[in-house]
Amino acid sequence: MNMKVLIIEDEHAAAKRLMNMLHEIDETIEIQGVTDTIVSSLEWLESNQEVDLLFMDIHLADGSSFKIFDHIDIQKPIIFTTAYDQYAIEAFRVNALDYLLKPIKKAELQIALQKYTDRMQRAAFDYRELAQSLLKEEPAKRFLIKVGQSYHVVDILDVAYFYTQDKITFLVTNQGKRYPIEYSLEKLDELVDSKLFFRINRQFIINYQAIHEMHAYSKSRVKIVLDPACKIDSIVSTERSPVFKRWITGDLESSEV
Repeated sequence: MNMKVLIIEDEHAAAKRLMNMLHEIDETIEIQGVTDTIVSSLEWLESNQEVDLLFMDIHLADGSSFKIFDHIDIQKPIIFTTAYDQYAIEAFRVNALDYLLKPIKKAELQIALQKYTDRMQRAAFDYRELAQSLLKEEPAKRFLIKVGQSYHVVDILDVAYFYTQDKITFLVTNQGKRYPIEYSLEKLDELVDSKLFFRINRQFIINYQAIHEMHAYSKSRVKIVLDPACKIDSIVSTERSPVFKRWITGDLESSEV
């Protein structure tokens, strides 16, 4: 089934460039419409036309596109396109799939479209919960990551493991993508669900679903083969091994982790 797209953009040249890039990436993408104001966008969205994905500029001719959400509940994923980076948090409050800074690069657009495809292959979730997770002290549900000029959202269930190398903390997804993040392992240990994640040593916090194999190792330790693979050995430390063995079977209270 072809992807149906609405473009909300008040600069004709920017809209044309986006359309051309979309068709270069996937010629089957169907541009259902292009609107350039809050009013025309509301009229289009209220006309019951089907659309799978929206590209939305933030500054329109008659005001901020965020005003659209005061009048209509948009359930479809949105990729925001703008020359400004200060609206990222607000964007992710309103079902944002990605946040691309102008001028949009083709490679970043491809990544954003792949995120849409990946998202559709999994159960959809409500991005509005992201705002709550940013405002409340509770276990992390998603991570907002800035890479170059793009923002990416990684659901906590998409995280295979975290690790540190050269004083940098990295997040690795189930698909093997690696992102640097601005959290220490100590902070992450507080944020993640202890039923899903375990800190095996000073360098790794792993999701139990990322465990491919386990092998007995010296000094009663456990060597773990991760999936996706990691070039750094992931070995449960001696002091953590007894707790790890109880955690992996579910025979462990959260307070003990």
